Amino acid sequence: MIRNDIPGFTASSTTVNGQFIAYETGGSGPPLLLLHGFPQTRAMWSHVAPQLAQQFTVIAADLRGYGESGKPKGLENYSFRAMAADMVALMAHLGFERFHLVGHDRGGRTAHRLALDSPDAVQSLTVMDIIPTHMLLDQLTFPVAKAYYHWFYLAQPEPFPEHMIGADPDHFYESCLLGWGSARLEEFDAKALAAYRSAWRDPHTIRAMCDDYRAAIEVDFALDAANLTRPITCPALVLYGADGAMAKAYDVPATWADRLSDMTSQGVPGGHFFVDQSPKDTTKALLAFLDELI
Repeated sequence: MIRNDIPGFTASSTTVNGQFIAYETGGSGPPLLLLHGFPQTRAMWSHVAPQLAQQFTVIAADLRGYGESGKPKGLENYSFRAMAADMVALMAHLGFERFHLVGHDRGGRTAHRLALDSPDAVQSLTVMDIIPTHMLLDQLTFPVAKAYYHWFYLAQPEPFPEHMIGADPDHFYESCLLGWGSARLEEFDAKALAAYRSAWRDPHTIRAMCDDYRAAIEVDFALDAANLTRPITCPALVLYGADGAMAKAYDVPATWADRLSDMTSQGVPGGHFFVDQSPKDTTKALLAFLDELI
């Protein structure tokens, strides 16, 4: 039985694109897909999705490898292209060939790839607290490498990081929640935090999340290199944590300027996990953008 993590939503699951995907739905109106990031689950939207559901049919899904979704073996199964294909198939299964798309962290990278691979499916794109994957890896600086060391730790060959993390997964993953700018553990909703812990204590989830980062280097970097000159033309919103590591290291909107041809941007109070820290500000920013499109 799929757990219900978002108040007022209906939890469900299906198999699409050869993968078991857990998700929740709520509301009515134009379809809106929400994608979480590392090391979280769809529960991160618990204070945002119900507000969006007053105007949209909201779908919040667990990415493959995360939460209650399937966890196939092999790093090649964790490219953003593969994750994006899952979500296109999920939305088609639900009857939505075209939808608004919002992604945070790994969900944002999945959303970016989805908009590149399936542009006709994306009515609008919102990416949260990321810079383009290729740019981060290709132009890596010392401050970013220090702040985002986990990219390279998790990408080490199996089973080294899995073994180390498995000794105390709460300690490692909570250090990630607190380590990327202006976050305290009490700022995370208790029920959502319990859902994160339940997921990341599973050895299969630990392995899958490592494979996600392995794939970013081994697969996604080359895929993104092939698309550097192809902009996304749908309306796009770039949100970022005003106090987060990315905002300190980059002019975040400027990193997207040549990739998103119809872009607006805004900083939101908080760090990398500003959705958890500032759900009201996040919702307000999303609705200000989306309301212009419906």
